[in-house]
Amino acid sequence: MAKSHLRIGIFPGTFDPVTSGHLDVINRGRKLFDRLIVAVGHNPDKTEVFPVAERLAMIRSLVRHFPNTSVEAYEGLTVDLVKRRHAIAILRGLRNMTDLEYEFQIALTNRAVAGVETVFIMTGEQFGFTSSSLIKQVVGLGGDPEQFASLLPRVVIDKLKHYKERRLGAFQFAPKDHLKS
Repeated sequence: MAKSHLRIGIFPGTFDPVTSGHLDVINRGRKLFDRLIVAVGHNPDKTEVFPVAERLAMIRSLVRHFPNTSVEAYEGLTVDLVKRRHAIAILRGLRNMTDLEYEFQIALTNRAVAGVETVFIMTGEQFGFTSSSLIKQVVGLGGDPEQFASLLPRVVIDKLKHYKERRLGAFQFAPKDHLKS
């Protein structure tokens, strides 16, 4: 297929950390496009644990076996990235009705102001109850990253443990010891 006719999708997010739910959406979403770009961005409303370079490295290692998937960082508006990459749509994963309401509003705005379509994929049911933010909160308050083994890739668990033990990034103010009963 000629390069100008490729159906390119953009899956944007902070991916801090990338979860098995994200990977589920990437795996299923990549089948809808000739090429899927996982776009790692910055959200000023979120406290980040991992620097962008580490997030890129983790995601690249986890999707390297998907031949039509690439990973890149971006700044600014997602719709501007969509236009620069000549993508046909933004891919978003939905976990619940709260996600739907939030994502629906953004999708309508993106279509109205930039002419950009959004494709939604429901996350696997085993990933529908958690988020990167919730995982960061639990670990930051003293939780063991190992308890998320069914929700996080091993590389992410290991990085979370490393950051927590060394009190790096968002974990600099994490409690030092678990409460004992």
